[in-house]
Amino acid sequence: MPLNPDAVGAVGEPVKRTWTSKDTLLYAVGVGAGTDELSFTTENTKDTPQKVLPTFAVIIGTGGAPMDKVGSFNPMMMVHGEQGIELFDEIPPSGEVENVGKITGIWDKGSAAVLEYETTSTDAASGKTLMKTRASLFCRGEGGWGGERGPSQKIEFPARAADHEITYKTREDQALTYRLSGDRNPLHSDPSFAAMGGFEKPILHGLCTWGFTGRALLSALCGGDPGKFKSMSSRFSKVVIPGDELTISMWVDGNRALFRTANQHGDVVIDQGTFEFN
Repeated sequence: MPLNPDAVGAVGEPVKRTWTSKDTLLYAVGVGAGTDELSFTTENTKDTPQKVLPTFAVIIGTGGAPMDKVGSFNPMMMVHGEQGIELFDEIPPSGEVENVGKITGIWDKGSAAVLEYETTSTDAASGKTLMKTRASLFCRGEGGWGGERGPSQKIEFPARAADHEITYKTREDQALTYRLSGDRNPLHSDPSFAAMGGFEKPILHGLCTWGFTGRALLSALCGGDPGKFKSMSSRFSKVVIPGDELTISMWVDGNRALFRTANQHGDVVIDQGTFEFN
């Protein structure tokens, strides 16, 4: 069965997600945080209470979307298109949320289809909404049924130089650490599987690159304070190979910023980025 556009608006059953201090520490190391970010990478440093990187939302803010209602698509032909998060409070080092997902769009792009969904996460301890996550999947070969193409917006970046730029170098074994946060897809670890996908070596998780980008935004625009980090959204545009350098460029306008991430060759790997902060 192909994708089912009638699934738009469908809401899934609540799903609970729990996490521990160890999970948040492991995630921080997985997206490159180290000894100069001890509030995110340790829980027992003097005068340094543990905090959580805001982009950890992509790990715990999943599940609950009624994917059984959307029909079918070939997962080997699917790529992560866009990702967004909105935070209403800081994520605690350990906790539990109840996630409810909703299908928000299924668009016909001709040779492909785009599947959009969002998840609302409620903190189990307080009963308040902690965060929302939004994502889109680009499903090659699944379009062509004559449906609506959906919205098409493109950010025009300023012609001037970026207000902030931060460069991080990923490790060659970066994906082996990041995968321990949940995404065990062998595309990121098994050379033979990566070769079947046309890659010379395993590629980095897109959400790992996204985490590196979020660290740069947090550092440059929030002074490292997760409480000032409100929302982040962007599009994935090119794969990253473990060992690549990532340069995050930011253009600031009040409490909003545009951003994009490029590798050491100047290729943009994360594009169309928008960020809101206090």
